[in-house]
Amino acid sequence: MLDIFLLDFMQRALIAGLLLGIVTGFFGVFVVQRKMSFLGSGISHAAFGGVALGLLINVQPMLVAVPFSFLIAFLIILLKNKTNLGSDTAIGILFSVAMAMGIIFLSLKESYSNDANSYLFGSILSVFPSDLLLIAVITLLVLFIAFKYWKRWAYSTFDRELALSDRVPVTKDEYVMTLAITLVIVVSIKIVGMLLIGAYLIIPAAASRLISKSFFQMTVLSVVIGAASSVIGLILSYIIDMPSGAVIIMFQVLILIAFAAIRKILK
Repeated sequence: MLDIFLLDFMQRALIAGLLLGIVTGFFGVFVVQRKMSFLGSGISHAAFGGVALGLLINVQPMLVAVPFSFLIAFLIILLKNKTNLGSDTAIGILFSVAMAMGIIFLSLKESYSNDANSYLFGSILSVFPSDLLLIAVITLLVLFIAFKYWKRWAYSTFDRELALSDRVPVTKDEYVMTLAITLVIVVSIKIVGMLLIGAYLIIPAAASRLISKSFFQMTVLSVVIGAASSVIGLILSYIIDMPSGAVIIMFQVLILIAFAAIRKILK
């Protein structure tokens, strides 16, 4: 089994999984506490339009998906703040538009099935050195932003009105958070795929919430679960020869069930 760690592609996959497990665990607590769970699925599906456009014009799909998803995320917040529509409605409208655009782009591409499938279902074992470098840079960038804004985000998460009265720039912070989460989601697509990234973002935070007594504790535990489940799930998927993204998610679900049982026993 130790031979797994000697394989170059496995080393890259483990590092990528560890980095994204940490960052998704961190942002997941805000997604869960702010009841923004639909955002993860919405942005990941919206990124499909960017990936499809990249495949169509023969440009690295992630380089197109990032600005494309940023645009969709910006429009989601703008639509929510400037109209009477709720965030779930805004997300539903815009990710449907992006998905439709993605389907049109793919229909114009003669051969796309293998490339498209790797983004739909994830392909962490095919992470190249250039992918790993991109993941590392973006992870460090997002974590730098997150630590800078953490206190303000936490404050407005629990009491938005009080934060506004204390002159916290809540709306600006919301844009920054949503764009940071969007970046995390787009980069994570390579590992767990568009269809599962929503769960990857939510489950560690939901599990940690069950047994945490403070928001800080919830954040730390969510990061630990995200990182550990990524590494352990990846190793298990390699051993049993199953899709890595799906195995990681199922391992996280087992942790969630275990924490729910522990909470019930301790009550």
